[in-house]
Amino acid sequence: MKAARLYEYDPAVNVQLKIEDVASPTITAADEVIVKVGAAGLCRTDLHIIEGVWKDIMDQGGNLLPYIMGHENAGWVEDVGSGVTSVKPGDAVICHPFNACGICLNCRYGHDMYCDHGLFPGLGLDGGFAEYFKTNERSVIKLNTGITPLSVAPMADAGITAYRAAKKAAKLLNPGGYVVLLGIGGLGHIALQVLKHTTGARVIAVDQEPAAQVLAKELGADIVIAGGENLVEEIKDLTGGGAHVAIDFVGEYGTENLCWKLLRQGGELIMVGYGGEVRVPTLELVANEIKIGGSLVGDFVELVELMEMNADGKVKMHQTEYSLDNINLAISDFKARKFTGRGVIVP
Repeated sequence: MKAARLYEYDPAVNVQLKIEDVASPTITAADEVIVKVGAAGLCRTDLHIIEGVWKDIMDQGGNLLPYIMGHENAGWVEDVGSGVTSVKPGDAVICHPFNACGICLNCRYGHDMYCDHGLFPGLGLDGGFAEYFKTNERSVIKLNTGITPLSVAPMADAGITAYRAAKKAAKLLNPGGYVVLLGIGGLGHIALQVLKHTTGARVIAVDQEPAAQVLAKELGADIVIAGGENLVEEIKDLTGGGAHVAIDFVGEYGTENLCWKLLRQGGELIMVGYGGEVRVPTLELVANEIKIGGSLVGDFVELVELMEMNADGKVKMHQTEYSLDNINLAISDFKARKFTGRGVIVP
């Protein structure tokens, strides 16, 4: 099969993935599922993988490279293990990015992404930047009638990560409250749609890219601003003292030490993007009673919920498509922010 493989790490993300023919995956366990890839989302985590940020976690044995990335996958079931009963060859599916065991206590509680024995195709195992990839039965969800793998693939990670953060925010927001979204990219534009359908709060979208600002307005943001050096003062003025909730989808380049300053007393920051380092004076935490926490990828049930919202037309992925042969162009365009929403690789 054709696949795009990473042969070396590069902090500048200038290395090229190599397009080559490799052996197709085969069934080796009863619960395994092989998926013919219909589309695979291109994620900022993929850039961090190339940078080597995940090297110590992924490459513990030192023999991982060359390696196939791609953890936002959807397609059609090609083959199944002897114990698989919920899907069959030909079924259109989206794949939760984490292969949970289903047996550990975290799985029993429904926290798939905390699984003690979980595996992550595209992040430690060969993933979906290829014609086929292997996952397990617990990870696959059959798509609703009329929904194609190409239209939803990035929701396997970008979508449920944003959905989980938006669900957390919704529990903290009352009608008329303010929530600030920093970054209206692959994740931020999904969270915006979820919040508009689940809360009566006012959504403020912050992004310096004109195309992202246009998208935010189209998706119903109440206020859209570019941000900049006066962002804190601007948010304080717009909200009458600060946001009730802020969600940072960037988490680096300085936003991580700006976002918590956007909160009013008692406000909460939900950190989704990563790569930077948050520094907050303890007096700020105490005097203003702000809360700061992270939000990981969503669990299996949250992906099911998001797929229902998608099927109802409430949440849609905005994306730009690239062929597998053009994956290096996609990575370059992603770095340069030449598209809004998500980049999608099509074998």
